Amino acid sequence: MENIIEDFKLNPLEKANFVQTALATYTQNGIKKSWEVIKSHDSVAILIYHKERDAFILVKQFRPPVYRHNGIGMSTELCAGIIDKELSVEQIAIEEIDEECGFKVSLENLERITKVNSSVGTAGTSQTLFYTEVTESMRVGKGGGVDDEMIEVIELPTSEAKTFMFDESEVKTTGLMFAFLWWFDKYKS
Repeated sequence: MENIIEDFKLNPLEKANFVQTALATYTQNGIKKSWEVIKSHDSVAILIYHKERDAFILVKQFRPPVYRHNGIGMSTELCAGIIDKELSVEQIAIEEIDEECGFKVSLENLERITKVNSSVGTAGTSQTLFYTEVTESMRVGKGGGVDDEMIEVIELPTSEAKTFMFDESEVKTTGLMFAFLWWFDKYKS
């Protein structure tokens, strides 16, 4: 997937669509304090295991905050999405699997792993992690996201996952690493 970034700038955000900044003020043990906070959506993320290929189905996409730090901006992640509609986290997970990765999964084939918190120093959002297994017979499209999302669907053989986890040249999320560890503990121990 070609990814050419030009004229990257950080500008003041006048009206946010997905996040808001705020100043939390509080008293802790009699001392007045404040903390800068980002209000953001919680999310779901799904570890997808392709049984026929013995591989994880992951997504790679451009993330501007990552680009700001490393000049590349591509991040390898679990299939994921924000909780921004009146659906259960399971239903949102199933929609994301279809939209981002092109597989039709039923509620019965979705296993909840756990809920974790991320960005605890700035946003404190939660992410509900799920696991599912797919085969080619469940493929309904090529994935890649909706609208102007530029999502590359990739397969990572399970035999390469542990090496990938500790390859610092690859940007990846902690949720992905946690899900891999969970899978290896549950299925390969």
